[in-house]
Amino acid sequence: MSKWLIETDELAQLMVSEPQGDRTIVDCSWYLPDAGKHAIDDFRQGHIPGAQFLDLTEISEPESDYVNMLPEATLFAKIVGGLGIGAQTEVIIYDAGYVSARIWWMFRTFGHDNIRILNGGLRKWKAEDRELETGDAKPVAAKSFPAKVTEGRVASISDVRAAVENGQIPLIDARTAARFDGHEGSGYPGVASGYMPGAINTPWQLFFEPAPSHRFVSAQKAKQIFDERGVDTSGEIITTCGSGVTASILGFMLEEIGHSNWRLYDGSWHEWGQQEDTPKEIKPL
Repeated sequence: MSKWLIETDELAQLMVSEPQGDRTIVDCSWYLPDAGKHAIDDFRQGHIPGAQFLDLTEISEPESDYVNMLPEATLFAKIVGGLGIGAQTEVIIYDAGYVSARIWWMFRTFGHDNIRILNGGLRKWKAEDRELETGDAKPVAAKSFPAKVTEGRVASISDVRAAVENGQIPLIDARTAARFDGHEGSGYPGVASGYMPGAINTPWQLFFEPAPSHRFVSAQKAKQIFDERGVDTSGEIITTCGSGVTASILGFMLEEIGHSNWRLYDGSWHEWGQQEDTPKEIKPL
């Protein structure tokens, strides 16, 4: 039984048995900027009844030179409080892709552990022909959310430099093999291709079952994947990716196998790849 997941049938039952509970369902679907579309439009076309919409871009640090960075606690508190989320609120998050783990990590980093991810997300909910509603989210009363950063959740670029230099802390990278190897562009203008020396490529897609399930793989399967990739799960681990989003999936799966000693490199390759003095490698063709 997972501490951090809720199944579609359980959520559907809760919505009927405890409709007035202190619970907020959050749709955090999101597209990369170059996709040319916005997930709020999808939300208006169909979302889980009663859900609020949370935009990753709006809840990321607006003043940073790097994308999708953790914001100041005041900004996070203002936005999630505006969704009706307070200190005691149970938060259930879902998406139509791969962003839920990032939002899960952000909530926990700001001290809120009463949160679960809908396993399979909106795609599984729809595949089961469950109820949807259209239009904008229903207005809710704002609550005070006491955001306070929990230490030990974020790895800085200096932490990653040290890990690369001494090789004592495993770095696992969630990007696709082509992007990790440097055979495909970084995905960001002005950002070099390649990977950090010693990093272990562990693509995030490995941790999801195929359609129509879209569920996270079991803890047993996740442990097998980490083992096959050569990830040492006996000590501290740093997760990374292109911009800190899919790195959260690796961290989530580490938690699922009972490994809580990990940190997320928030700047990820978007930061590392722009530094002139960071070592970068490309695998030969």
